[in-house]
Amino acid sequence: MRTSLRNVGNSRGIIIPAPLLAACGMSDEVDIRLEGKNLVIAPVNAPRLGWFDSYKPETDAEPLAALPVDEDSEEWAW
Repeated sequence: MRTSLRNVGNSRGIIIPAPLLAACGMSDEVDIRLEGKNLVIAPVNAPRLGWFDSYKPETDAEPLAALPVDEDSEEWAW
């Protein structure tokens, strides 16, 4: 695809068609970098995105539940 640079204030910009953005998985934030003389625009990598979406705290096991109860459960006097 060929496009033209456009004036955006004191800078230059391009219009990226929505289907192309969707195919690349880009949303509102992108990573821009130079590789040699090429300008690379890539989606922002969010590796932990969605980790807790399906988290259900009621399914967590109590980690100390398997320990035996102390025979002497009274408070210690120091």
